[in-house]
Amino acid sequence: MSEDRRLEVLRAIVQDYVRTSEPVGSKSLLERHRLGVSAATVRNDMAALEDEGLITAPHTSAGRIPTDAGYRLFVDRLQQIKPMSRAERAAIARFLDGALDLDDVVSRTTRLLSSLTHQVAVMQYPSLSRSTLRHVELVPVGGTRLMIVLITSTGRVEQRVVDVGRDLTLEPDVVPTLRTLVNELAVGELLGRIPARLAAVEERVAPTDRPLAQIVVDTLAEAAQERTEERIAMAGTANLARVGSDFPTSLSQVLEALEEHVVLLRLMGSMASLDDGETVAVAIGTENPYEPLRTTSVVATTYGTAGGLGVVGPTRMDYPQAMATVRAVAHYVADILDG
Repeated sequence: MSEDRRLEVLRAIVQDYVRTSEPVGSKSLLERHRLGVSAATVRNDMAALEDEGLITAPHTSAGRIPTDAGYRLFVDRLQQIKPMSRAERAAIARFLDGALDLDDVVSRTTRLLSSLTHQVAVMQYPSLSRSTLRHVELVPVGGTRLMIVLITSTGRVEQRVVDVGRDLTLEPDVVPTLRTLVNELAVGELLGRIPARLAAVEERVAPTDRPLAQIVVDTLAEAAQERTEERIAMAGTANLARVGSDFPTSLSQVLEALEEHVVLLRLMGSMASLDDGETVAVAIGTENPYEPLRTTSVVATTYGTAGGLGVVGPTRMDYPQAMATVRAVAHYVADILDG
């Protein structure tokens, strides 16, 4: 049997099953696809694919469905991810360009991914540890209170109001001078390196201003630390109900797993390690390390160096479309957050 023809039969089975959710028989393959061979040849090819564990019969009918291994071979043999059309790319750009802040970017991204793929969209908020400092703002807010605002390269904003123990309204030049110095030393640095960079602040201010400088430095160091605020945003869980038959015994387990954001954070982290930011990682069914999600597939990538995003759905997924959409959206998100 020709390997190329066998792969063509597998591709046709995957495409038909994804579209119809019905087991695929040799007769329907010949009717829907130009395979250029006889019905007997197709039946022989299907028998060979079944022997190799790439397709299986869900019951005693003549139809076959792909296995996890069959989906994996199909995905691995994709020559390239089909690019999205100009109209699709323009629609993505228009939808995301209107975002007002980081929360809006994340909300729009997950809603867009869910809408385009009809899967559950998952996005990791930009990681502080992989962000750099874009700007620090110091704003007197009355009397002895000072607002300290840290803005990262990914648009994340950390804000604190502290009591500095001195009336800043009586010293209008102190805060601007300190602001300039802090930005000079720390802008462009990874957040984890900010405490070390700001160690020189106290040496470069007047002795009377050192207590104020210490408060600012300590507050910025605390704000720059990675905290348990690492978050996941999600949209489209209702899409799973639309394909509930794909989860005959485990849909509730899948939903419960999706609610566990720690699991999703680890999942995004493990998927991100599988790609270089340009490719898209795909984990199919039993390849997933988390038991409750082993009836699902995950298509994910990274956006810049900040975090991961992707979709979760049944193994009966339109992989080429999901991969193209995830990659395109990730590129737009990276452009927005790095802009």
